[in-house]
Amino acid sequence: MLPDQLPESNAIREGSPQIDVSRFAPANRRRLSPPALRTFLAIADLWGLTEEQRRLTLGYPSRSTYHNWCKQAREHGVFTLDVDVLMRISAILGIHQALGILFAEERLGIAWLRTPHHATVFGGQRPLALVASGTQDGLLTVRRFLDGARGGLYMQPNAIDEAFTPYNKSEIVFR
Repeated sequence: MLPDQLPESNAIREGSPQIDVSRFAPANRRRLSPPALRTFLAIADLWGLTEEQRRLTLGYPSRSTYHNWCKQAREHGVFTLDVDVLMRISAILGIHQALGILFAEERLGIAWLRTPHHATVFGGQRPLALVASGTQDGLLTVRRFLDGARGGLYMQPNAIDEAFTPYNKSEIVFR
């Protein structure tokens, strides 16, 4: 049954949030693919990912496909990644950004990725193991964990937070 043939009770109601499907149009993906892959490769270099880890992170394309993408990206060529690969790269960008916010030095963020973590979602694994697990779920788990940490959940305070003096009642003003 096609969506326009669904009974009214199952149809998407007017005004409900919907994703803008034009963002998945081939022209848009073609525009985003080269800079996205170049950025992914720079982050992968920084994190010290092996070729195998890079391919797993991208959804495990064949070696020839991966190398062709890399060549095209370096030469500013034209190619189009599928939605899944772009979503995976987006998750990597979010992880990289969160690490930059949470850690004063890049090397500390990379060390966090490579160190076994005892939060329930990691179960003693290194976050990088989830990143390079080959699943989008693994990538998004690390991304969501770091987004939560940026919001003050899960992790010990950093040096800036440790020096924070709590507000007292006289400093809190409601208008």
